[in-house]
Amino acid sequence: MGTRKQDTPRGSLQFEIVSDTAVVTGYEGRDASLVIPESVDGYPVVWIGKKAFLSRKTLREIRLPESLAGIGDWAFAYCTGLAVVTLPYRRLEVGQGIFKECTALSQIRDCLDGEENGDVPFLLAATVGTLDAFYLFDPENAGKENWIGSFDARVAARMALADNEGFSKMLLCGEEDCGSRDTDVGYYMEQKRRGKVRLALLRLFHDYGLKEELRETLVRYLLAHGKGCESEETWQVILEEHGDEKPYYELLTELGGVTGENFPAMMEDMGERHAEMKAYLMRYHDGQRKTEDAFAQFAL
Repeated sequence: MGTRKQDTPRGSLQFEIVSDTAVVTGYEGRDASLVIPESVDGYPVVWIGKKAFLSRKTLREIRLPESLAGIGDWAFAYCTGLAVVTLPYRRLEVGQGIFKECTALSQIRDCLDGEENGDVPFLLAATVGTLDAFYLFDPENAGKENWIGSFDARVAARMALADNEGFSKMLLCGEEDCGSRDTDVGYYMEQKRRGKVRLALLRLFHDYGLKEELRETLVRYLLAHGKGCESEETWQVILEEHGDEKPYYELLTELGGVTGENFPAMMEDMGERHAEMKAYLMRYHDGQRKTEDAFAQFAL
């Protein structure tokens, strides 16, 4: 029944009218934020078409309509800046790879703005990102007890995998160029550990429904890879990826990951960077020393 076009602040959306409904078929432009309308010329927008937003790297946030019924293959694939998606928390028909390589995606929100737990948008986004478990991408049930149980079962399984798991298969399948650093087992294992650290941090920050046994597992892993340990991925991820984000340093101190032994090396790593966070760690360390001195005097 024809096509339609709708201008946005810095581009335009394209639609196709099919059986008295509208399908988003494409987008051209440089918008950072987009709101897909509920209808176009009276036709309800029910579908995001295949590759409709493929590789739109300026896109940071998109709000999909409550009228939405489905999302086609690779609709948002390679939107590497996309951080927030808002859509209806109900059963949707979704194609393959709809958020493939959306490495910045951190929240998938409910467009009805209901009373879902504040952690759920982060956990739902993790199913297509950090957790790599698209089978758990289920807006209709996200946050429910059974869904949380399945989510955490996947978290536990990921944390239990050996760091070299999958390396031999990757080489045999020729997934990486021969001679690249990705074919080095040490580098491969380091990246696996970093992935586990990111997952552990995510779940501890968004701990809705988190059972104590898994919490302890995550904490142990983070502490086992802190500064001064045989491998230091916890400290590396915090410093390199969250350099000025105070909650990460607060969590590290709460878990006991800053000690008199590793504090000098942390200061050396930070150098002249992240001045506020460096000052925070110095205040924490000074407070710890005063507490220890007070206990020592009391013991005497």
